[in-house]
Amino acid sequence: MMRPLMYVVAALTVMGLAFWAYQENYRTQQEIRGVRTLHAQIGDAHERLRMLRAEWAYLNRPDRLIDLAELNFDRLGLLPLAPEAFGDIATIIYPLPDILPISDPIDVRSVAPGGGEDPL
Repeated sequence: MMRPLMYVVAALTVMGLAFWAYQENYRTQQEIRGVRTLHAQIGDAHERLRMLRAEWAYLNRPDRLIDLAELNFDRLGLLPLAPEAFGDIATIIYPLPDILPISDPIDVRSVAPGGGEDPL
C-alpha cells in the first residue's frame, strides 16, 4: 500500500521539477535576449560617441576657428591670443585673511618691559 503512494509522490515530484526547469530555461533565454539587446544599444552609443568626438574635433580645428573669429570680428570683438594678453602671477591681489575680533584684551600699559608690574 505504501509503495504505490511513494511512486505517485516521486512521479509528481519529477513532473514538478521538470516544469520548474522548463520555466527557468525560458526565463534564462529571455534574459540572454535582453543582454544581447543591451550590448547592441551600448555598441550604438559608442558609435554615436565616436561620431560626436570626430565632429567636435572637426569643428574645433584652429584654422577654422581663426577664420570664424576674423569673419565675426565686428560682432564678437574676438582677438587672437598673444603673450601680452596674459598677466603675471605676481600682479594677482589675493584677499587678506579676516581679522578676528579681540575677545579678551590684555592691558599692556601696566606691564613693565622687564616682565614685572609698573609701580605707577
